Amino acid sequence: MIETIVFDVGETITRDDRYWASWADWLGAPRHSLSALVGAVVARGQDNAEALRLLRPGIDIDAEYQAREAAGRGEALDEADLYADVRPALTALRELGVRVIIAGNQTSRAGELLRDLDLPADLVVTSGEWHVAKPQPQFFERVREVARAAPSATVYVGDHPANDIFPAKAAGLRTAHIRRGPWGHLWADDPEVAAAADWRIDSLFQLASIAKG
Repeated sequence: MIETIVFDVGETITRDDRYWASWADWLGAPRHSLSALVGAVVARGQDNAEALRLLRPGIDIDAEYQAREAAGRGEALDEADLYADVRPALTALRELGVRVIIAGNQTSRAGELLRDLDLPADLVVTSGEWHVAKPQPQFFERVREVARAAPSATVYVGDHPANDIFPAKAAGLRTAHIRRGPWGHLWADDPEVAAAADWRIDSLFQLASIAKG
């Protein structure tokens, strides 16, 4: 029986299109150019941040992030950034008695913004707050701690094979790969992803039946 479900954030809970559009605007680049570069690094199996480095070689991403915040053009999240199934699906899981956790590779500021959305979750936390990021094993050790359930009764849901599915599986957790966002679509039928994922889903609504067993 599944007792806890833990969710990745980007392209699992939230859409990333506004995030990348804001970076393109800040750097004075066409939005479609950065979007295409994100697609390119996804296809190569690289981290999304490499798209910024391709667009602006030598960029200091941390410094640019701070400059954006100082200029009032920093991180933002609101209801429009959530996928439509998030609230009803998470609500349904909690009604089933499932512990719902959101834990992804985001900044501390993103954690604050997510909690401000008052999502139906028992815990919202980010790598910036834990000071360790996926795919590091220590991140998933923290996931196991906050899950308050055996690893075999805990599911980690994400779109990214290298950051979500493979390390969560290595940590002994159950895994659900969601087909959405560039990573989710491109790698959905990869044999290694198919082998590592206990479930492959197209919507968070499917998790209720998984939780029921």
